[in-house]
Amino acid sequence: MTATTITARTPRSDGHPSDAVLTVDDLTVVYDGEQPLTAVKNASLTLHRGEVFGLAGESGCGKTTLAYAVNRLHRPPARIATGSITFHDRSGTDIDVLGLDEARLRAFRWSKLSMVFQGAMNALNPVTSVRAQLRDTLMAHRPGMTRAEIRARSEEVLTRVGVDPARLSSYPHELSGGMRQRVMIAMAMLLEPQVMIMDEPTTALDVVVQREILREIVRLRDELNFAVVFITHDLPLLLEISDRIAVMLRGEIVELATADQLRAGAQHPYTRKLLHSFPSLSGERGAFIRTGVDETASDIEEWA
Repeated sequence: MTATTITARTPRSDGHPSDAVLTVDDLTVVYDGEQPLTAVKNASLTLHRGEVFGLAGESGCGKTTLAYAVNRLHRPPARIATGSITFHDRSGTDIDVLGLDEARLRAFRWSKLSMVFQGAMNALNPVTSVRAQLRDTLMAHRPGMTRAEIRARSEEVLTRVGVDPARLSSYPHELSGGMRQRVMIAMAMLLEPQVMIMDEPTTALDVVVQREILREIVRLRDELNFAVVFITHDLPLLLEISDRIAVMLRGEIVELATADQLRAGAQHPYTRKLLHSFPSLSGERGAFIRTGVDETASDIEEWA
């Protein structure tokens, strides 16, 4: 449970709500086996440039599978059975993500669309310094950069996320959990992508660090105008930081609305249960039991 509260962001003066950066249409992801499992079913969504798009749902509902599919990071036995993923580049070019070959996919990832993985300690190489990991990313995508330019860019991104550039020489185990997460965010923004997918970026962090990380994400989005897909099971948190929110249940997007619309009145019963699954800090003691987790567990079977 999180107690983080973020001040509602002001509307962007330079944003264009109709300016799509990513379109996912009728996407279905299947895990093959003796009994094939459909992990994502007919998912469709449009991500607009500069917005924070929340993806909510309980563990196992398909949030991360959807994110991996969008980034083409899924591995067998997972496969994309149907659908399309189109990236709308700032240059005006539309990129068929599912049609990219290995070389073009390598160039696409991190430069156009990046991802902050859940569990920063596992995502960072434990035997390589922060400097080396940032350097390797830059050398792979921008081989013409000089050593001085690489160092300057590495220092710049660390500074942006609130990490002392002196930490370039540190190894992951020498950093706190919050600092490791900030380093992952710095790596994700290293090549100035237009979309950043964040999978549970504040999991296992204390509420004070959570608040700092969330403020950094919103601030960086405002400064650099990239779109954010923020994945979490914590719907109340998404209501504070997101422009629009998609709620997933057993692989399907069952509700897609703005944060204000969900606050005013969620349409799907599962969304309403998620909204009431966190106890109020005020009011009668029995309210949570009557409207919260006890009912959710039984109703999920009925809705599925």
